[in-house]
Amino acid sequence: MSGEASAGFAALGLEPRLVETLTTLGYEEPTPIQEASIPPLLEGRDLVGQAATGTGKTAAFALPLLQRLEAGRSKARGPAALVLVPTRELAMQVAEAVHRYGRPLGVSVLPIYGGQSFTQQLRVLKRGVNVVVATPGRALDHLNRRTLDLGALQVVVLDEADEMLDMGFAEDLEAILAATPEDRQTVLFSATMPPRIAAIAERHLENPVQIRIARAQLPEGAVPLVRQTAYIVPRAHKLAALGRVLDMESPEAALVFCRTRNEVDELTEKMNAHGYRSEALHGGMTQEQRERVMKKLRSGTADLLIATDVAARGLDISRLSHVINYDVPNAPESYVHRIGRVGRAGREGVAITLAEPREHRFLKNIEQLTKRKIDISRVPTVADLRARRLALVRASLREALLAGELDGFRSVVESLAEEFDPMDIATAAVKLVQEATGAEVDEEGADIPEAAPPREKAGRRKGAPGKGKGTAARGEKAAPRRGAGRARGPRGGIARLFIGAGRGAGVRPRDVVGAITGEAGISGGEIGAIQIADDFTVVEVAEDVADEVLGALRGSGIKGNRVTVRRYREGKRGR
Repeated sequence: MSGEASAGFAALGLEPRLVETLTTLGYEEPTPIQEASIPPLLEGRDLVGQAATGTGKTAAFALPLLQRLEAGRSKARGPAALVLVPTRELAMQVAEAVHRYGRPLGVSVLPIYGGQSFTQQLRVLKRGVNVVVATPGRALDHLNRRTLDLGALQVVVLDEADEMLDMGFAEDLEAILAATPEDRQTVLFSATMPPRIAAIAERHLENPVQIRIARAQLPEGAVPLVRQTAYIVPRAHKLAALGRVLDMESPEAALVFCRTRNEVDELTEKMNAHGYRSEALHGGMTQEQRERVMKKLRSGTADLLIATDVAARGLDISRLSHVINYDVPNAPESYVHRIGRVGRAGREGVAITLAEPREHRFLKNIEQLTKRKIDISRVPTVADLRARRLALVRASLREALLAGELDGFRSVVESLAEEFDPMDIATAAVKLVQEATGAEVDEEGADIPEAAPPREKAGRRKGAPGKGKGTAARGEKAAPRRGAGRARGPRGGIARLFIGAGRGAGVRPRDVVGAITGEAGISGGEIGAIQIADDFTVVEVAEDVADEVLGALRGSGIKGNRVTVRRYREGKRGR
């Protein structure tokens, strides 16, 4: 067990099994939000926490939540903990984290969200589960159907509360909280703290601990002058994307950052299997092992150093030309420390980040701190790689031509020229050089699917409700959203979409907004007017996201029900 990890998390009051699990997962030290939140949550206090997205909030509430639940408790009366999150992606992410942390305690977890079969969710709920991680809309649907019993609930967590309000879930949150026991522990985390969040905390939390993790102000000139680029990549394709980026960039030496020791070891093994000279560096290594790794990197016998933040502190290696964030750092400040490994003493440097679509907001947080723009680029395609590798071959041949001393090979060319065209001879030579240098390209290789980041949210609307109650806030928000959708109207115009369900099926404006924002990953600012008839609905969205919305709704439907979705044609409601 790593002494650093053990001492850091154990000192917060976590029990040995959880500390052991964190060490096994490769966590090396608690983040500031975890250090501030875990002790009062273990005491059963209500808590309001404000910290930027990506600072470790999930572990901050999940670890004490798990410790307070009774392992092996009866599941017949319903879940003991409910975590509410704004999107299905976050629901899956949080559920996965709770499952990993809670495995040694025998705690079970279920994510429920729109677009997933009710039957599957009902089966697990009936069998019994300790923790439910849910989007507000689907949680309320289960409550209305009496398939989710919150009578035995001990803990409620509102994660990304500002996001849930921005997506129009205020009324749903009020209804869900009203169905929970009064003596529950309530935890609220939010990246921002507008008056609406404060009003919810005042109504539903009892004497909460207030925690605010402020972003550190960087001194002038603290951000190194390096080229900063990010690629939006689906998680399943990150390894392939890393290889493509390395091939295109051809770094002299690169430092690749991962979040945990396990990820460092796994990525190092995979990169070595793909032919890269890689070495791992993390807190689980002895000083002798660390020194051996650094010697290899400085001598040029290794080109990639794959490391955690803790292990890479204080590194200054002259060969480093690139820093690559394989995982987006937990805090914007960590990003600054990472890219500070290059761009020093006038040396040129490059910082590259591989971000999953849901992590696009993290990049915005970094830009706000550094006051620097991070360019979003397209992942190199097979054609890009082929062109790059041919360019390297061309450069090598040009150097050979300029260097001269070719007389010893001229007779070979002259003899072949009697039988073949000189251009064909040169082309064959290029092919042989490319194959000999390992630069051949798999022409059948598939391109990595392009992953568009979620659309940016518009700024907070003027006249947005402040201290109003949940229902009033929800009602006041609907009109500005529709108006804003028309007024801001994207440059490409507005598309009208037909949804084959209306008032007769119980469809409400918030159902439409929740389905579009939750399933398609776009902001409410790109939704215009919503017209609900008895048997159908017409909604306006930005033209440039219309196809995304159509695809998402066809895959998930409205309120869990599959419906006809297509572009609206005047005068036609059916097919």
